[in-house]
Amino acid sequence: MTSDRDFPYWLVAVVLIGAALFAGVLLDPASRDVLGTLVQGVRTTVFVTLVSYAMACALGLGLALMAGSRWIVLRQTARFYVEVMRGIPILVLLLYVAFVLAPAAVAGWNALGLPEARTRDFPLLWRAIIALFLAYSAFLAEVFRAGLQSVDAGQIEAARALGLSRWPRFRFIVWPQALRTILPPLGNDFVAMVKDSSLVSVLGVADITQLGKVIAAGNFRYFETYNVVALVYLTMTISLSLFLRRFERGRRRV
Repeated sequence: MTSDRDFPYWLVAVVLIGAALFAGVLLDPASRDVLGTLVQGVRTTVFVTLVSYAMACALGLGLALMAGSRWIVLRQTARFYVEVMRGIPILVLLLYVAFVLAPAAVAGWNALGLPEARTRDFPLLWRAIIALFLAYSAFLAEVFRAGLQSVDAGQIEAARALGLSRWPRFRFIVWPQALRTILPPLGNDFVAMVKDSSLVSVLGVADITQLGKVIAAGNFRYFETYNVVALVYLTMTISLSLFLRRFERGRRRV
């Protein structure tokens, strides 16, 4: 029988292997130069992930509330958005936003008679952020919806009987209980977004993956370069997973 209290032998193995790999990188001049360059891409990856995820959470929660609304128009609108966005591959959505929606938005801006803008003035970084935010908001909407529906209806009825209006009921009764349920999947989606942020490299955004491609194309040392790229991503995702797991355990004690 397994338990959360099992000694984390896997973590010891990961740390030892990771330390050995990083030692090999630091001892090899070529790999060390690659790592120094990729550090610049880490900032872009972190920025894209944090901004996209924050925006996706906000829209996802809004969609989840719409899905539980008593108004059919809101419910159907939320379902339409979620099903459409979940049905489009993220890479396709990324290209669509970058080369269809962005030019259309600029054309609409100019049609309103506002100060003239050009499509090239719309940064590729923000096109990528918008695409990730739109894609992940649909997945997070389902996470939030499941969490909100997991709250016992009897407690909501009791809060209503005590005279609590809609917002206090949500803030003090529904949300704290739903949060315990949705924290693990929210953490999983956050880690997934760190990895999916590598897709922005197709637009030339200078993240970890794009810098790795540029370095490999210049030095032709694909083995060393992509080993370092994989090691950087693995370090980020495992560290983040451990932090989120510790955070979840802390929340369960509250």
